[in-house]
Amino acid sequence: MDFWAGLMFIVVGAMFAGIAFTYKLGTTTQMGAGYFPFWLGILLAVLGAGVAVGGVRSKGPALERFYWWPVVTVLVSVCIFGVLLKVLGMLVAGVVLVIGASFGSHEFKWREVMLLAIGLAVFCALVFVTGLKLPIPVCPGMDFFDQFAMCRE
Repeated sequence: MDFWAGLMFIVVGAMFAGIAFTYKLGTTTQMGAGYFPFWLGILLAVLGAGVAVGGVRSKGPALERFYWWPVVTVLVSVCIFGVLLKVLGMLVAGVVLVIGASFGSHEFKWREVMLLAIGLAVFCALVFVTGLKLPIPVCPGMDFFDQFAMCRE
């Protein structure tokens, strides 16, 4: 487990350092915009290397197999949500997101997933659209839905 945590730290640290390197670094006495994030990313990567090496050297259970399917289903679901949001609105896109991400679980049950999906979509619409007044479409952009007050902008 420590190996995977260390590997995650290495990747995140390297990404931070790589992005920060595109900014002006400067020197220790005259720091640029990328100086602190660059060295913080390097420090995180070195820390991650230490954790990963410690995880490999420690006597414990063998490294578990990494399960890609849950990661892929969640990432693909989020991308689909982003594409569908403007076209179908938050309610439908949110339901699709939760259902798609739930396929990554080995405990998938349609009834539970549908209740969760509908509940989360309504909750997000209430929080982000009604509460925070963000300009996010709630319903699909079709004339039929204009008869409902919550679907009109």
